[in-house]
Amino acid sequence: MSNVETAPAALRCGAAVDAGPEGGPDAEPHVEVLSARDVPLGGPRAMLVRRTLPQRARTLIGAWCFADHYGPVDAAETGMTVPPHPHTGLQTVSWLFSGEIEHRDSLGTRALIRPGEMNLMTGGHGIAHSEVSTPGTAVLHGVQLWVALPAEHRDAARDFQHHVPEPVRTGGAEIRVFLGSLAGSTSPVRTFTPLLGAEITLAPGATLTLAVGTDFEHGLLVDSGDVRLAGTALKPAELGYVPCGTGTLTVANDSDAPARTVLLGGPPFGEEIVMWWNFIGRSHEDIVRAREDWQVGSGRFGEVEGYPGDRLPAPALPNAVIRPRGNPPRP
Repeated sequence: MSNVETAPAALRCGAAVDAGPEGGPDAEPHVEVLSARDVPLGGPRAMLVRRTLPQRARTLIGAWCFADHYGPVDAAETGMTVPPHPHTGLQTVSWLFSGEIEHRDSLGTRALIRPGEMNLMTGGHGIAHSEVSTPGTAVLHGVQLWVALPAEHRDAARDFQHHVPEPVRTGGAEIRVFLGSLAGSTSPVRTFTPLLGAEITLAPGATLTLAVGTDFEHGLLVDSGDVRLAGTALKPAELGYVPCGTGTLTVANDSDAPARTVLLGGPPFGEEIVMWWNFIGRSHEDIVRAREDWQVGSGRFGEVEGYPGDRLPAPALPNAVIRPRGNPPRP
């Protein structure tokens, strides 16, 4: 997954530890509604994505630092063709609702991403990969997510993991847990901080109450349907944020059709990070060095074999040094 904006913003992000809502773990939590902004991913026929993280109101949810939601789009008109590009300091999580994408990386991996199957790639010190929707894909629809690596693991070795979660059916919902634990299901996929990632599809009119960890903050991204999270209405492409301190989350589908959501969570990420293009570091200098390593073709990122074209060049760096920007304190 690449952020192929032609002029990506340079952000220094920090998540303050949130004490959570008053009233204890059983109180109805406060829900902050985050709206997405539309971002074209480069070029005249660019695929438009809806980005909910990062944004001015909130830069991280746990270690989740980037969330793009795209489709459904006609793949023949607006497919995905992302040439080899680099990553540092993060893990990428690919999750599809429809379509198929071929992933190639500098580990030598060639893997297909299909609905209900998760691909997680670790690009600590450096990795490169490409992503192309397959010729048989008619409709492309899914999310692309990034996880920031903590400082002690920011230079972790390249890695790739694939997981197909078994669906759990409960309370009029079908849940696929691709990271962490929820509703009695636990993913075996390795991460460097505690995380939760799950697709939750609710039947028409269904209401589901989930037990969650009080030390986690959570975000519920709505793909389809009219959904309420802890009584707060969320429309498609909106993300509802719940701070730490609650032990249950109640999700309701007010639609007369199934509603699909993605639940993300984790303990507040207590570090400041710098994000620019496809790199995460701890300083402006980290970003400058990573960009130079990619541009000169150093061995840091390796080579992606089998992609029929050139790799993606890095955009120009901003003229200003990155300034701190973090989550606002709770009132």
